[in-house]
Amino acid sequence: MTFFQLLHRFGSAGAALEALPSLSKRSGSLAIPDLGATEKEWQAIAAYGAQLICSAEADYPAMLKQDPPPPPILTALGDLKLLQRRCVAIVGARQASAAGRKLARGLAQDLSSAGFVIASGLARGIDGEAHAASLEGGTVAVLGGGIDHIYPPQHERLYAAIAKEGLLLSESAYGHRATARDFPRRNRIITGIAEGVVIIEAAERSGSLISARTAAEQNREVMAVPGSPLDPRAAGNNKLLRQGATLVRHADDVIEALSGVENRWVNAPEPPEYESKAFQHVDLPDHQIQAVLIALGPVPTRIEDLARAADISVPRCAAILVELELSGQAITYPGGLAALAV
Repeated sequence: MTFFQLLHRFGSAGAALEALPSLSKRSGSLAIPDLGATEKEWQAIAAYGAQLICSAEADYPAMLKQDPPPPPILTALGDLKLLQRRCVAIVGARQASAAGRKLARGLAQDLSSAGFVIASGLARGIDGEAHAASLEGGTVAVLGGGIDHIYPPQHERLYAAIAKEGLLLSESAYGHRATARDFPRRNRIITGIAEGVVIIEAAERSGSLISARTAAEQNREVMAVPGSPLDPRAAGNNKLLRQGATLVRHADDVIEALSGVENRWVNAPEPPEYESKAFQHVDLPDHQIQAVLIALGPVPTRIEDLARAADISVPRCAAILVELELSGQAITYPGGLAALAV
């Protein structure tokens, strides 16, 4: 969010970079990028055979750009054309059962044959089966670490196959080794590039349920495969179904569920509200700033909810949050979240 607001506040990337030293003095927390380190990373990415995709470029996934806000930059290794096709995400348990693995393979293969690209997170279990079964038809693996970080290491051969025949994506810097907090961020990209997500075998406290939540927030179709009430690996799936997720048994159910979904993948969407250039240079009244401060709390909250609580527009709230972050009073997080600085 800070990236987009700075870009539109100053009109260009160059002007924003020139303003960073003075802004950094005001906030004490805004880092000034090192040009040498930036060029070194750029060269390392190119030498690895990957490339950067900026959110303003044509190769950037059109549906992901609707995320409020999307990752400003992605690193990609493989076939970028896959991002222009219809996509379904398939995720599930790492410690998957034999039946769950078989179902993931069959579902991914059938959807792939029907023309869908399959997206997942390269994890063990369901993710790996979905990728392997859809290699020929097209698969996208979103990584938690840098584009060069193979995790889990057991998937080194699968990683190499996807790099050759599919596509690898990462929001993280080159060389970054994934930590626990990177995977929820990765999940929003998996669901963001897809029209819907299918959950196969998710425990009641599972990372796959984070994918279901982010998919719902992104207005994607949430689908789940039912499981036995006696199997703890199906507890999350069955809970999703009770909450209104679409029940799927096979690929035809998925295709039917998505048949009513508007094909937003065909054309890039209009720029979202937070990119509105009408708010590049706007006065921010003190009472509106105070209203946003009152709405903020220690728990990260979506910008839409903050704007509603402060009774202002989403673009105005985003601009105020940038000012508060620069002054050290607020912190913004990936996925359009913000909280009080503590």
